[in-house]
Formats: sequence, C-alpha cells, structure tokens
Amino acid sequence: MTWDKRLFDLFFATLLIVILGPILLGLLLWLLWKEGRPVFYVAERMKGINRPFRLWKLRTMTLADEDSGVSGGDKAARVTKTGAWLRSKRLDEFPQLWNILKGDLSFVGPRPPLRQYVEAHPEIYAEVLKSRPGVTGLASIAYHRHEAMLLERCATREETHATYSRICVPAKARLDLIYQRHQNMCYDFDLVFQTIGNLFRRGR
Repeated sequence: MTWDKRLFDLFFATLLIVILGPILLGLLLWLLWKEGRPVFYVAERMKGINRPFRLWKLRTMTLADEDSGVSGGDKAARVTKTGAWLRSKRLDEFPQLWNILKGDLSFVGPRPPLRQYVEAHPEIYAEVLKSRPGVTGLASIAYHRHEAMLLERCATREETHATYSRICVPAKARLDLIYQRHQNMCYDFDLVFQTIGNLFRRGR
C-alpha cells in the first residue's frame, strides 16, 4: 500500500467516525432494541495468504450454531427485517471503519475473502491479496448484483458454496486484478463516489 492511500484511509476513517459516530450509536441502540444481543457480527477474513483478521459488522442475521460460507438463498430466512434494511444501505459495514484504522482494510480494494476460499484457490488469492482488501471496490460495484442473483437461487449450503467457488471467485478476481493494475488515488475516489451513488439509487 502506498503512503498516500494509507493517509487517505486514516484521514477519512477518522473524519467519518467523528461525523457519523452519533448515527452509529443510534444504530447500535436501535439494533439492540429490535434484535437484542449481540449487535456486532465478528468473523474471520483474510488479508493475505495465512494472514487472518477479525472483520466487524453490525449483525443482520439471526444466530446459528453453525455459520460458514457466504450468504446465499440457504441463509435468506435468517436475515432479519432490520438486517435487510441495514444491508440495503450498507450501514452494517460502519464498524469496518475500525478495521480501516487498524490497517486490516482500505476504503477501496478487493473484498476480504473467507479462509476456506483462500485455501481452495491459493493461486488466485496470492495475486488478488497483493492489494489490501477494501470496504468497496471494482468487483463490489460491477459484480455485486449478479453475484446476489446467482446466490439467492441456491437452496443449500453446498449449492451456495459450489456456485460461489466455481463462478463468483474467478469472476471477481478478474475485476480485482483490473483494479490492481490501474490503481491510483483518482481511481479510488471514482470508485468511492460510484459506491455512494449506488446507495442513493437503491434508496429511491
């Protein structure tokens, strides 16, 4: 990661925490009232081969004894009403500002994968994770809707895993590597503004 990208992350993460702190506190209290404890979802993600970290989100699903793999149609019934709303606005990702301050994430980069997919596709992620993972990125913007459409059709955990591993992982990796080849601060700003624009369009 370049020094200017790291300064960008630190400056805007700190600024957003100061500005949006009261909103996050309100969301935490609302989530606690509506869904109870825990209000956070903390899960292992990878920022490099054999480099795990703990990713923070607001909890959007009911609790389960066993919860592995990406979310597909097999988990749709577990998404709460408040969770669906949080996801639609990407407000569940507010706590990832903490991950940015710690240096686990950048604002822009490939989404951090689960260990099982890194271990299944080491040759892909050895290249993709040369970029620091991000909250948003080219693959998140360009492929998110198609990925959601594919996964919501999956009725079982096995089907979700197979679809994600066979179709989504290589498709997103191609986009992540395009970003990696062309990454600069202007490109990062453009992707951040595209993400914000998509959120406003969803709210219409």
